[in-house]
Amino acid sequence: MCGLMGFISTGTLDEARVGQVAEGMVCARHRGPDDTAVWHDDRAIFGFNRLSIIDIEGSKQPLRWGPPDNPDRYAMTFNGEIYNYVELRARLATDDKAVFRTSGDGEAIVAGYHYHGPDWVKQLRGMFAFVIWDTETQTAFGARDWFGIKPLYLAETGDGFGFASEAKSLRALTGPAVVDTDALRHYLVLQYVPEPESADAHLRRIESGTSFTLRDGVLTAKRYFRPRFAPTKVNGPEAEAELYAQILEVLDDSVAKHMRADVTVGSFLSGGIDSTAIAALAKKYNPNLLTFTTGFEREGYSEVDVAAESAEAIGVKHYVKTVSETELCETLPLIVWYLDDPVADPALVPLYFVAREARKHVKVVLSGEGADELFGGYNIYREPLSLRPLTALPNPLRKGLAAVSRVLPQGFRGKSLLERGSIDLEQRYYGNARNFRESQLQAVLRDYTPSSFREITDPIYELSRGWDPVARMQHLDLFTWLRGDILVKADKVTMANSLELRVPFLDKEVFEVARHIPISQKITRNQSKVAMRKALEPVVPAHVLNRKKLGFPVPIRVYLRDDYGYEWARSIIESAGTTEFIDPLAALEMLDAHRRGDADNSRQIWTLLVFMLWYDIFVTEQVKPEVPHPQYPVHL
Repeated sequence: MCGLMGFISTGTLDEARVGQVAEGMVCARHRGPDDTAVWHDDRAIFGFNRLSIIDIEGSKQPLRWGPPDNPDRYAMTFNGEIYNYVELRARLATDDKAVFRTSGDGEAIVAGYHYHGPDWVKQLRGMFAFVIWDTETQTAFGARDWFGIKPLYLAETGDGFGFASEAKSLRALTGPAVVDTDALRHYLVLQYVPEPESADAHLRRIESGTSFTLRDGVLTAKRYFRPRFAPTKVNGPEAEAELYAQILEVLDDSVAKHMRADVTVGSFLSGGIDSTAIAALAKKYNPNLLTFTTGFEREGYSEVDVAAESAEAIGVKHYVKTVSETELCETLPLIVWYLDDPVADPALVPLYFVAREARKHVKVVLSGEGADELFGGYNIYREPLSLRPLTALPNPLRKGLAAVSRVLPQGFRGKSLLERGSIDLEQRYYGNARNFRESQLQAVLRDYTPSSFREITDPIYELSRGWDPVARMQHLDLFTWLRGDILVKADKVTMANSLELRVPFLDKEVFEVARHIPISQKITRNQSKVAMRKALEPVVPAHVLNRKKLGFPVPIRVYLRDDYGYEWARSIIESAGTTEFIDPLAALEMLDAHRRGDADNSRQIWTLLVFMLWYDIFVTEQVKPEVPHPQYPVHL
C-alpha cells in the first residue's frame, strides 16, 4: 500500500518531467512515508512513496526485475497487495525457473507478466494498481484491480502520459484543476464522480478490472474482468448447508490471506455483521487483534455500544474515537484535499477519524466493504419483491397505474409504490445514492442542461439483460456506488493517515462463490444477505447476526440546523468561488429552508459544500488546508 507516480514520454524524455514527478510525489507522501525514490531512463520516469508492509527491508520500489539474461529489463511501480503472492512466486520458480531478489509480492507481478503476458493479471488475488515499463520493447503495461480498490489517475499531455495514485500529484504536470461540467452534473445527482471521469477535465481514471498497454504513444485499454452474476438452484436443506459451508470457507480463506503482513494488522468494527464477521475471523489468525470504531457525541448517531459488545464477545481489545460537531466542520477542508475528487458521502468523516485513531496502534486494518454488493445487503434490493405484483402486469396496465399516480397528491399513501411499480428497473434504480432532483439542479446550476443518470447506467444495464432484477442491481452497484463512493472514501481517508485498508469481501475467490447465490438466498421481504448470515452463524455474535444495517450515521441534518453548523455552511457558500457554476443565492435558500424545517436538504447542502471546498482547494487554490507531515514508525 503506497503511492505511485510516473510519466512515459512519446519521445526522448524532457528532463523537466523528472522534477515534476518528484514534485508530484511530495503531496502524496502520506500514502508512503517510509521511503521515497525516483527512477528514470530516457523515456520513462517512475516515482514511489512506500508504506512498508511486506518484506520491509527489501522490496524497495521502483522495482527492477528481469530474467537471468537481462536482470534489469523491467521497471515497475506498484500500489497495493497481492495476497496470493507466496503461491504465485512458488509457481513461477518451479514452472518458469524465475529467479527472485526479494521476498515481497511485487516480483510476482512483473515475473508473471514476463513469462505469461498480460493475462497474468487474472491470477492476481489482491488490490493493485501498477505500471510496468519494458526497457527492451519500449512498452508499458499496467492494470487496476478487479473491483477498483486502488486508484489510478491518468493525464495525457502533449508529450506523453502521466499516471498516479493521487490526482493532486498529476497537477505538477497539468496545472490547476479545470471543472468537467458533465462530471459536476453527475456528481450532484450521484454524490460521486463516476469512473472513468474525474472532476478535473485534465484527468481521467483507469477503470476497475482494466489493464492497458502503452506503445508508440498510443494507450489501449482492455477489460479483463466482467463480473457476471449467475445464480444456481439450491434445493433442500443439504444443498443449503453446502452453500453456507462454502461461503464460510471462502471468507475464512480470504481473511487468512489478507492477514499476511510483516506488521501489525487490526480491524475496523462497527455494529453491523460485515465488519464483525471480518474481525471474528481475523481473531483466529491474530489472537491479540485490535479493533476500532467511531461514533458521534449526538445521541442516536453511534454504534459504539453495539461494537463494544461485539468486541467483548469476540474477545479483542477495542478502541473508540468519538467525533464532535466542531471536529467534523473544521476537518472537512483537509479531508476534501485528501479525496482528490469530490465525494459527498458524510460517512467519510467518521472513517477519517477512526483511521487516524487506528494508525496510532497498527499499520494495516481489515474492513467489511463489499459484502452488501456481493451478498445482497442493501434494503433497496428487496424492492423488486414488493413491486412484483405491479411489475408483472402487462405494460398497458402499468401505464394506467403511472397515470393514476400522477394525479394523486404528494404524501398520499401508495403514490410512490404506484410510481415505482409502473416504470422499468432501468428508470427507477441508479444506485444507492439519490441526491439532487432535476428541479433542484435547475435551481442551483448556472448552466443547467437537462441530463439523466441513464448516461451512466444504461451501458451497465445493457450488460445484464436477462438477469433477475436483484442481480442487475448488484451488478450496477459494482460499477457505480461501490467503486465511485465506497472504495474511494475507503482508500483516500485511510491513506490520508498512512494506514493500509484491506477488504476481504472484495476478493476474486469470494466473488466466484457469491455470484452463484440464488435470489432467495440473498433477500427476502424481511431480511437481506440471507445466505451470508446463515453461513456466519458459528462466527458472528447473536446480537449482531440479524441486526439491521446502520453503517456510520452522521448527524449532518441536525448539525446544519444548529447555530454553529448553519453559520459554518453559510460562510462556505458565501465565500466560494463557484459562482460560475453554482447560484449561491439558490444554495443559501436551500440552507435556510432546511434550517426552518421546511425540507430536509441536508444531503444536497453537504454535496454543494464538498464541491465548493474542492473547487477552492484545487481550482482557485484560495483554500489551503494545513496538511500534517506524516511521521510514523516503519515497524508498527
